[in-house]
Amino acid sequence: MKVALIGASGKAGSRVLKELLSRGHQVTAIARNPERIEASDGVTVRGVDGTKEDLATALAGHDAIISSARFVDLVPEILVPAVLASGVKRHLIVGGAGSLLHPDGVEEMNHPGFPAVAQANSARGKDLLLALQKTEGLDWTFISPPRFFIAGERTGRYRYGKDHMLMAEDEPTKLSYEDMALEIVDSLEQGKHLRERITIGY
Repeated sequence: MKVALIGASGKAGSRVLKELLSRGHQVTAIARNPERIEASDGVTVRGVDGTKEDLATALAGHDAIISSARFVDLVPEILVPAVLASGVKRHLIVGGAGSLLHPDGVEEMNHPGFPAVAQANSARGKDLLLALQKTEGLDWTFISPPRFFIAGERTGRYRYGKDHMLMAEDEPTKLSYEDMALEIVDSLEQGKHLRERITIGY
């Protein structure tokens, strides 16, 4: 497939890029700072200025779009209209944990101990999820990691959930960037989780 990857230089995005390339996909790595991404076989690097029009032009002509940018860096009011304007129907998002519910019914971003520095990004991640749920004409998938999203190994061994934080011994579990990349590309190739938010974790 020809895939547009937004945020290809990030912690999760770089792993998604590696996973896509390992399976033979052609990737357009889209970034505001394209010099941070190394061009290689299978990768075309493209810079964007952050406007809806420029992003839509960069996204057009692909089979699918994967978003792995911070939500405060590419806000829903720009991302969703740009995807719609591009004409690409399949959109997968490396989501956030902030809107996942704890067993007590409280969202992660409102739970005691949630870092204040992450509040703005988590709130915008929830805004994006709500915008996608109201949008017609997109086959979107929003995959939320649990609280602890870290560098690790590509294991392929993780659990699935929906809107509730996956727990381990009464504490939020963790997930590696590598396994997020695996699930993102599996969902792309297999057409899984259309118009769904899911979460995965150990």
